[in-house]
Amino acid sequence: MHQNAASLAPHSPEVAGAPASRWQRLRRRTYQLLERASSGDRASLYIDIGLILLISLSVAAVVLESVESIFTRFQTQFYWFEIFTVVVFSVEYLLRVWSSVEAPSAGEQNAVGSRYPRLRYMVTPSAIIDLLAILPFYLLAAGLVGGGDMRFLRAVRLLRVFKLTRYSAAFDTLIKAFSENARSFIAALSILLIVMLLAATGMYFFEREAQPEAFASIPAAMWWAFATLTTVGFGDVTPITAGGKVFGAMITVVGVGMVALPTGILASAYTEQLRVRAEEYREKSKDAWDDGVITAAEADELERLRASLGLGRNTASQILNSERVNNALTAEQNHVCPRCGRAAE
Repeated sequence: MHQNAASLAPHSPEVAGAPASRWQRLRRRTYQLLERASSGDRASLYIDIGLILLISLSVAAVVLESVESIFTRFQTQFYWFEIFTVVVFSVEYLLRVWSSVEAPSAGEQNAVGSRYPRLRYMVTPSAIIDLLAILPFYLLAAGLVGGGDMRFLRAVRLLRVFKLTRYSAAFDTLIKAFSENARSFIAALSILLIVMLLAATGMYFFEREAQPEAFASIPAAMWWAFATLTTVGFGDVTPITAGGKVFGAMITVVGVGMVALPTGILASAYTEQLRVRAEEYREKSKDAWDDGVITAAEADELERLRASLGLGRNTASQILNSERVNNALTAEQNHVCPRCGRAAE
């Protein structure tokens, strides 16, 4: 049966065996340049460094603009720097959307992914962050918001700091830990909200007559419950009745456990993600040592994998050495040469 060209993966450089066109090669190269730099790709590395530097300077400019004396003195410079950053980030966003069809996941078979890969990319968290980084400028330039919203929209530019997560494997690990344990986090937060409501209700019952200004209602008592359960303890509202003090002491003890619960879930999830990534690198190392020697191509592939997984060089080196020793021991036990795999004489 002949395969229809439209059924091929959108990111495929070839259609029905035809070589990739110059336009497709340009699109593929654009995708490579904008993604995190791989080992040996200097152009992509320079672009990454430039974007990281520009993001950092842009966030610093937003912070400095909040200082009235600095903003008044350098208002013109701030304006033109913002124009420059918006132009760069806009071009980056458009190029990422255009080249997103070259992503390995662009051809996954689902209604949105296979037919509209660019639309699928535009609703990803990283693409939304890129859009929010430039959207305030265009809203203000088009006059679509009132003057009262201008300061808020300028502050939204601080979301640009999240663009840095694209270049950090540690952030990838953290986001993966959150996504893999989303239900556990939601359950922990739900328990925290329930306990907060019970704490506010109990303190309202004990303190409403003694302190009507602070515990006039259950919603008003929630401020005390929030500060206590999160162990912040601002100290501006405290119980003064005997019953309120006893109840408050009990809630304080419960609050320690409530804060520790999501923290423990996050720590456990993050550690598990590190273990999974180390195990993935171990499996690749095992395959590389299978023939008893690691070639230059295999070494480059392992280095790219190490960088993408966020593993330290010492950790990766220990895994490689461990798999080399295991391979040698296995070959010795099977009486075969660890290099060629033939039976040892």
